Amino acid sequence: MKKYLTIYFLFITICSYSQQWQNLFDGKSLKGWNRYTGSAIYKVENGAITGTTVANSPNSFLVCKRKFTGDFILEMEAMMSDSNTNSGVQFRSNLDATAYEGNWKVYGYQYEFDPSARRWTGGIYDEGRREWLYPVSLNNKAQVYFTPGVYHKIRIECIGNAIKTWLDGKAVSYLIDTLITNEGLIGLQVHSVNKAENAGNKIYWKNIRIQTGKITPSSFDNGIYVVNLKPNTLSDYEKKNGWRLLFDGVSSKGWKGAYKDSFPSKGWVIKDGNLTVLSSNGAESTNGGDIVTKEKFSAFDLSFEFKITPGANSGVKYFVTLNEHNSGSAIGLEYQVLDDTLHPDAKLGRDGNRTMASLYDLIKAEKSKRFIRQPGGWNIGRIIVYPNNHVEHYLNGVKVLEYERGSQAFRDLVAMSKYKIWQNFGEAKEGFILLQDHGNEVSYRSIKIKKL
Repeated sequence: MKKYLTIYFLFITICSYSQQWQNLFDGKSLKGWNRYTGSAIYKVENGAITGTTVANSPNSFLVCKRKFTGDFILEMEAMMSDSNTNSGVQFRSNLDATAYEGNWKVYGYQYEFDPSARRWTGGIYDEGRREWLYPVSLNNKAQVYFTPGVYHKIRIECIGNAIKTWLDGKAVSYLIDTLITNEGLIGLQVHSVNKAENAGNKIYWKNIRIQTGKITPSSFDNGIYVVNLKPNTLSDYEKKNGWRLLFDGVSSKGWKGAYKDSFPSKGWVIKDGNLTVLSSNGAESTNGGDIVTKEKFSAFDLSFEFKITPGANSGVKYFVTLNEHNSGSAIGLEYQVLDDTLHPDAKLGRDGNRTMASLYDLIKAEKSKRFIRQPGGWNIGRIIVYPNNHVEHYLNGVKVLEYERGSQAFRDLVAMSKYKIWQNFGEAKEGFILLQDHGNEVSYRSIKIKKL
């Protein structure tokens, strides 16, 4: 019995140790760390690792030699000396020794430090791969300044395929990914600078520690949007916060044809978790026709993924009443889904108000090309209609337009558009959600909604 008790207590001790915090920086030296890719200067000053920007250098990374496997919580304090650059912390990252002619490449998740007016600190960036995964515009309550000259507390929690971040104790980002690697490196980034006058800027890190082993998820503030890249699924957190799927990935449940009693018998196909409108050589609503939800919505947060084919046109409409009984596509406010490069509609309308993510024929989406995933890639669209009729469109996490539904400014836009013939256009109290058949192949998935 004594032998077994000894083994038991040894096991408990090992497990307990694995759950304790381990320091990754001794406060005195860079022992256990190596620099990769750039020529930024890293050294220890007053108990902190200091990284200094260097002109004409690519991004630099000071990487911990230890690889960490499985779940962990990473914490540290960080400070920047200026607001002219940005930085970050790599985690679950790896090295490619063959990249850039043998000059190495660091790729993987990054916790963003952003002291600019954009205020995306705590966002999740995929360095060297997919770029932005969680811009903090998705959680505007967490858009606080990473104030220069002040230490901020950083927390990153990685459990399974979920990543959560905090800044100064405030929840920022929540990502559920499908590209999770079970092991990876931790690194401290000094970003490249384009202007010589920005050389010499400093970033500081101290009290860097990690907790591994059996990790219990921390509480996370309610009401934060989750970027869930696992198709057609909802996490327990999302369900708890009122989200539900409008498309289950396998059936047409909850949908019917516009001006029809049932789902179209042709023109739409459900396969491999995708809801796809088939091509009919660009003829609008002549094949399967538009489909609408069976339920009406008023104030809501709607999120969806879409994938276009080259030259494709489609759209997600809201506040569709089906009262017009018009030919062609049903009438409603439209989040434009379009190949801006190849489809001629992108050059029609006024000032680009028919391009991707625009409020079709009314308001142009202000977006950067880097946030557009080209044909064959999945884009994430989001439409928020608040109870006070304030409306926002997002594309891949970035807000691209906003307006006040029913305002005089809105009515003035309608009066200049193709919708001027419809009385009180876009001002219905509630309406259906619609996916448009514009005669081109476009796929949708992960369609989820939360009533507000």
